[in-house]
Amino acid sequence: MLLTVDVGNSQTVLATFDGARRLDCWRVTTQPRATADELHMLWRGLLRDTVVTGVAVCSTVPAQLPALRQLLDRLAVPVTLIGPGVRTGVPLHVDNPREVGADRVVTALAAHELYGRRPDGTGRPVVVVDFGTSTTVDAVGPDGQFLGGALAPGVEVSLDALASRAAQLRSVELTVPTQAIGKNTVAALQSGMVLGFAGLVDGLVARIAAELVAQFGAAPVVVATGGLHRLLVDSCRSIGEREPDLTVHGLRLAFERHQSSSGASGGGTSSGRP
Repeated sequence: MLLTVDVGNSQTVLATFDGARRLDCWRVTTQPRATADELHMLWRGLLRDTVVTGVAVCSTVPAQLPALRQLLDRLAVPVTLIGPGVRTGVPLHVDNPREVGADRVVTALAAHELYGRRPDGTGRPVVVVDFGTSTTVDAVGPDGQFLGGALAPGVEVSLDALASRAAQLRSVELTVPTQAIGKNTVAALQSGMVLGFAGLVDGLVARIAAELVAQFGAAPVVVATGGLHRLLVDSCRSIGEREPDLTVHGLRLAFERHQSSSGASGGGTSSGRP
């Protein structure tokens, strides 16, 4: 049983896999200052009696990396912590590959393997829209290469910033409005946040898709993922597929590739519990 852990700025997603089949999945609030012992207790509480045979982790939270490394060093199973120097099989066609977050790399890997391969074996480009703390729109080439993308604030971050900077405005529940013309402050904020961000995504996807068509001669598949995708995806006109936890699928694939390339070394015994 493989445990995958995606540590994001707002939420941490943990999932277990039996081969390619995802079994359980949990979302918990990320605690950047959690100790290795606290993380250990959290993982054991979620896993209960599950026997883990490997662990794959990526993190976009530098403050939590020391505790994560301490915990991973204790485990008597093969471990893959995605970062610079870890082979994922994803070519990074960007100016500075070290700037690309590990989560974006493994998400690109999953996007290509799950959506970028046609039945005849040929590849096609994919655009991944990740709705999280930030809104990320990334382009993946037909051979699985990461081409770069666009970064924008997430909808919750934007709402919090607006509420803190505008005296007459406040935080509201984020729901899909029934119409774009808000008749009161709450409805107007919901329209601006939800429909406004949907328009932002559609605009970016259209531009990125046009560049991919010009470069590769094929229209991309557009996939939505991330913790906030359920709020926004139905208001976006450009999204054709959805997989809320694309990153953990990428962690599974990266683990398999890394273990295969390293001869399954570097993790201790073949089974155990975190």
